[in-house]
Amino acid sequence: MLPASKARRYARIGLHNGPLVAWQGVSVRTVSRIATLGLGGLFIAAARPAQLGEGIKMVVNVPGGVVRARAMVRNSYPGKGMGVEFTSMKPEDRARLHQLVRQLLSDLTASVN
Repeated sequence: MLPASKARRYARIGLHNGPLVAWQGVSVRTVSRIATLGLGGLFIAAARPAQLGEGIKMVVNVPGGVVRARAMVRNSYPGKGMGVEFTSMKPEDRARLHQLVRQLLSDLTASVN
């Protein structure tokens, strides 16, 4: 269990060879892999992540369509990646993301049982 100061609002799902995310920051436009996924944000594996506090735009292909979102970089680790928190997303994109998370959690539960 995480200490209260580190408690998260949404569960996170670690992904081995996760989906690709196209993202754009102030000076970078690239494609990376999602390493961790949650309804509140992502950890994006990237050798050259955006800077802490930078806003980014992103697009992720998911079953049923595309998720477009804006996010804020909350953690940045050069050579590893960045943790981002979603700051805006249309309701239809949120619904597709929610469906993906639900499916991944269902798959994890099925593989444990």
